[in-house]
Amino acid sequence: MGLFSRSEPTPAAAATPAPAATAASGALAPLTRDRIARALEARGYTYGIDADGDIGGRWDDHVFYFLRIGPQREVLQVRGRWNRSVPASELPAVLELVNAWNTDTIFPKVYVRVEGEELGVYGELGVDYEHGVSDEQIDLHLGCGVSLTLSFFERLDEQYPAAAEAARARPAEEG
Repeated sequence: MGLFSRSEPTPAAAATPAPAATAASGALAPLTRDRIARALEARGYTYGIDADGDIGGRWDDHVFYFLRIGPQREVLQVRGRWNRSVPASELPAVLELVNAWNTDTIFPKVYVRVEGEELGVYGELGVDYEHGVSDEQIDLHLGCGVSLTLSFFERLDEQYPAAAEAARARPAEEG
C-alpha cells in the first residue's frame, strides 16, 4: 500500500506545543485535530488541512479525510472515496459488491451513491471517543481505516479494471 501522494508540505503542527492533556502511555485524553496530525506525522504521512480545518490527503490516489464529528467532535471518522469513474448505470452491480462487503466484514462501512452521471463509492470507519482516546488508539484507528478501506477499493478495481486503469493513467496524461 502506498502513502499519501499529495506533495504539499506538512503543516507546522509539529512545531505547535502539545496540549496539556496528552495520551502517552495509553492514558485517555480528548480527541483533537493536533493529535490526529501528530499520529499521521509519526507514520511519516503527508497530509493537508482544508479551509474547513479538516485533515485529508491522497492514499493510492484515493482521497481520505480524517474527520472529527459529533456534538463535541468526539467521533473520529476516517472516510475514503474510490477515485474511479463508473457510470450510474452500474449502480445495481456496485450495490451487490457493497452489500456483500458489509455482510461479510465488520468494518469499514462502505456505501455507494449516484453523483450526477457517475457513482461515488465511499468507505468509513467511525468510533466515538467521548470518554477520551489514547495515542495508540488514534494510530490504530487511522491505520485500520485507511488500509481496510483500500482493501474494498482493491476489490472494486478487480471488478472494474478499465476504470482503475483509466484513473491510474490520468496523472501521466496531465503531467
